[in-house]
Amino acid sequence: MDDRLTEDFEEHRGRLRAVAYRMLGSLSEADDAVQEAWLRVSRADTAAVENLGAWLTTVVARVCLNVLRTREHRREDPLGVRVPDPIVGGEGPEQEAVLADSVGLALLVVLETLTPAERLAFVLHDMFAVPFDEIGPMIERTPAAARQLASRARRRVRGRSPVPDPDLGRQRDVVNAFFAAARDGDFEALVAVLHPDVVLRSDGGTARVRHTVEITGAGAVAAQAITFGGLSPLARPALVNGAAGVVVASDGRPLSVMGFTVTGGRVVAIDVLTDPERLARLDLKVL
Repeated sequence: MDDRLTEDFEEHRGRLRAVAYRMLGSLSEADDAVQEAWLRVSRADTAAVENLGAWLTTVVARVCLNVLRTREHRREDPLGVRVPDPIVGGEGPEQEAVLADSVGLALLVVLETLTPAERLAFVLHDMFAVPFDEIGPMIERTPAAARQLASRARRRVRGRSPVPDPDLGRQRDVVNAFFAAARDGDFEALVAVLHPDVVLRSDGGTARVRHTVEITGAGAVAAQAITFGGLSPLARPALVNGAAGVVVASDGRPLSVMGFTVTGGRVVAIDVLTDPERLARLDLKVL
């Protein structure tokens, strides 16, 4: 094994994991994709490769594309609501790379609705500045067709994925107000911090099917929040995908991770992971 190639790959690992996470919305699958990319690279002749970083990005993107296509054929989300794996915290260089431009859970949820080719074109071009001349061959399309796919994905993302307020402190104030109102059972105060068209998505996996729901509208979300208001004291502030969120835990055991999208001083989306199997795999240093 070429020690130099190993060192070069490790230098790019954080970026490659970030690409894979945005492509797949799963931390475990992202790590598997990076490992598969390494196996392919270790068997390849890289002597003629001029830009190793760009070439590695192409390799991991192709691996992710195969995963997405397989996932699409299996239709593995029959319950209808899937919340991507949240990144909690941001400690360590790899997590910092994933969090570098604060890709929120709400955006990742929208990416889940794209076709594999649309997702690849959008993620690689809009998030990692890969030119369409390189993207086209990956999906067996011309560069112009790849550009059209990215444009179509971009329109869908802009229409369904709100941009969070840039001030993290203001985000936190709104989230704190949400939990205070939920704890006090103050319906009017809850509605006041929620956007009229707020969406709450909860993914309980196969273990907590009844927790897998999607609720829309300030009134309905406020009513749901009051129902679970007793959990408010168990909510610990956390950075979830670069935005204000919480980890709800009891006796050191995580019950849920909640990511909030705050726009214009109001909550427009709440994405909740309550699946115990996936929670157990997360690195929750906040606990």
